[in-house]
Amino acid sequence: MTVQELICIGCPMGCQLKIEMEAGEVIRVSGNTCNRGDAYARKEVTNPTRIITTTVRVHHGTQAVVSVKTESGIPKDRIWDCMEEIKKVTVEAPVKIGDVVATNIAGTGIDMVATKNVSVL
Repeated sequence: MTVQELICIGCPMGCQLKIEMEAGEVIRVSGNTCNRGDAYARKEVTNPTRIITTTVRVHHGTQAVVSVKTESGIPKDRIWDCMEEIKKVTVEAPVKIGDVVATNIAGTGIDMVATKNVSVL
């Protein structure tokens, strides 16, 4: 049996979690004060994901870049693949919050969306 320790980010409590695993499967989670801690611990040790936030270039806009994020978490081991693709993206103004700026980023099935409005020059 292996034991991992994490600090929960599921709520503001920041509980010290202890995850007991056997053969790659979670046996028990302890230290959490809410159900979100249990869910976070199980996901983090078996299939960690992250939401990427960054910027992409804008042509003919009032700003040179627009902030973007992935619509949902992508596998943690695919972050750099996604960033390599995002570096190549340029969008045309105007850009509105929620506009998809890149689809199926790095083959993850996840889209990148704008999180800010940018007007045309």
